Amino acid sequence: MEYEYSCKKFQPSLQQGLFLDMLTYGVIDMLQHYKTVAGYGEDEIVIDRSRFIGYAQRVTTEEEAVAFIAMIKKKHWDATHNCSAFIIGENDQIQRSNDDGEPSGTAGKPILECIKKNGVKDTAVVVTRYFGGIKLGAGGLVRAYTAGTVTALKAAGIVAHILHQEVIITLDYHWWGKIENELRLGNHRVDGIDYAELVAVRVQLPAGEEIAFMERITDLTNGQARLELGNKDYIELPVEAIQDTE
Repeated sequence: MEYEYSCKKFQPSLQQGLFLDMLTYGVIDMLQHYKTVAGYGEDEIVIDRSRFIGYAQRVTTEEEAVAFIAMIKKKHWDATHNCSAFIIGENDQIQRSNDDGEPSGTAGKPILECIKKNGVKDTAVVVTRYFGGIKLGAGGLVRAYTAGTVTALKAAGIVAHILHQEVIITLDYHWWGKIENELRLGNHRVDGIDYAELVAVRVQLPAGEEIAFMERITDLTNGQARLELGNKDYIELPVEAIQDTE
């Protein structure tokens, strides 16, 4: 996206002013939304007598991912294989996978691809295998480690992090009834209300909706409300669907 610049002096409109504020606050640099695991999860499946135990954990650094994998390996020191993969960063900058003795490309890579297909970030998965005596072949191993990853992700649960922008409304009590009704009818997320000489209410809005919201509040109060952009943060919401790679 390209922007045109001008040296002409101007008074920004509400929308232009908010855009400049958003640049200052860094909202535009943040992802609007992303998915990750809700936390730690583990579960087990059996395929042709081999046990596949899937583990998933949210991680935000490579050191955390390595430590998590090491913990599972220590727990299952007697396992035939502890195969793993992790993906970290807003733009998936760090991606690693390890076959841990399985034929190249049959374990770590399928785990990583399954994580990626589900679109989750900051996630590490370990699939532990206890060999049951039946060889699965390359294709069978890919399917088994994919299934183990799906099992781990389902056990951990997946959440969506939706970027929200805080808007702080400060106004006289004369206008509060009208604004309170607007917030309730619009099903807006209210973070807190301070009752003092004036009413100050903190509202969390999905990023990108704050301009229209502030213009609406301005109209309802005849411009008598003071409106400010506050903090930006992610709010977690559950995600149901977990996909395999087939």
